[in-house]
Amino acid sequence: MTPAPISALSPLDGRYANRLAPLRPLMSEQGYMHKRVQVEVCWFIALSDAGFAEFKPLSPGARTYLLGLVKNFSEHDALAIKEIEKTTNHDVKAVEYWIKSRFEARPELRAASEFVHFACTSEDINNTAHALQLKGARSQVLLPALDKVIEQLREMAHAYAAVPMLSRTHGQTASPTTVGKEIANVVVRLKAARERIASVKLLAKMNGAVGNYNAHLSAWPDFDWEAFSRKVVESPEPLGLELAFQPYSIQIEPHDYMAELFDAVARANTILVDWARDAWGYISLGYFKQRLRDGEIGSSTMPHKVNPIDFENAEGNLGLANAVLRHLSEKLPVSRWQRDLTDSTVLRNMGVALGYAALGYHSLATGHAKLELNEEALREDLDGAWEVLAEPIQTVMRRYGVQGAYEKLKEVTRGKAVRAEDLHGLIRSLEIPQADKDRLLALTPASYIGKAAELARRC
Repeated sequence: MTPAPISALSPLDGRYANRLAPLRPLMSEQGYMHKRVQVEVCWFIALSDAGFAEFKPLSPGARTYLLGLVKNFSEHDALAIKEIEKTTNHDVKAVEYWIKSRFEARPELRAASEFVHFACTSEDINNTAHALQLKGARSQVLLPALDKVIEQLREMAHAYAAVPMLSRTHGQTASPTTVGKEIANVVVRLKAARERIASVKLLAKMNGAVGNYNAHLSAWPDFDWEAFSRKVVESPEPLGLELAFQPYSIQIEPHDYMAELFDAVARANTILVDWARDAWGYISLGYFKQRLRDGEIGSSTMPHKVNPIDFENAEGNLGLANAVLRHLSEKLPVSRWQRDLTDSTVLRNMGVALGYAALGYHSLATGHAKLELNEEALREDLDGAWEVLAEPIQTVMRRYGVQGAYEKLKEVTRGKAVRAEDLHGLIRSLEIPQADKDRLLALTPASYIGKAAELARRC
């Protein structure tokens, strides 16, 4: 009996199970078995087309049947493999035996059954299966989820491009910007991080026990096994794996591409942690309100509260994702001599890392959908921060060679509650062209935003 989600050890399969349903068929153990079956079937069909007298090309019916084992792979099939593994105590051998068991009623396939897993080491199957898992998870779950977050932020950047906002550097009032420009900063960073994730080549090797085609050449010494393996790895699905070929390896694929991919995902996550904290802060300042949901409660004792829980959940889950991703990227490229088994158990946690990342993206998307801009709060903050105009005033003074420009403004503003009248009095006393005086006198904290609106619309 399948345990109920409430009894799951991990919240990914418990509390948050429904949110991660798209990832589960790809990164679960069942997903891993599914991809192993796919690799074994591709290799088997390719061997039949290699021109060996001992293994004639398979009939169209046999090919359709084999591809059906992949296409229709189910939980029932995965459990059948697990049952075989109880005897073999070897997961890849269990997959091989399961495939052979599906040949029993088909004489053509039964006669060729010894070519299942032919000349392969377990890692030829595992590393390709892992690459296929990551290919699916990246294209079907991670990038679409990131794209949704990016698109939400881009829409906000454009919508709020010209809405002035008081900046805070070191937590203190600073030169104004716009809400849209600050969000645009995140969009640009996140787009670059997204492209790094998408551009990582997913590598696979199929070269035998220590990477030298030893067993392959013992059977057919004059056959170009490297070219054959490359074709299987690089050919389009379903007859190939549609991955990038790794020509050099020990028993295991070196996993450098995995480290690169996981580092790229972690970089995107770090950007989003930065944004989640900023969004949390803007909600705290009152710059954003959150749309209410009927029946939702913010506190068990304080009825007024509407907590920024989606941004808090995102920050926490993205942190968990990065903790696992960084261990994966540091550990996986390291293997003793021609191999040890430490990578095997670690690789089974790829779904954990990507699951927490996907959960973080989901929380952010949910949080963004609740946000409403509070322009009144933004105006009030700006109206109480005339000291930020010390920067443009002293900059214009410097243009015209007014001595001690910085120091004069420091005397008027530093550590003081600055009023518009204080600055206007100073401006009127300056020996600068009247046009520049008029321009400075017309300036307000809300209008001192530079190119912020233009930059926001351009992202």
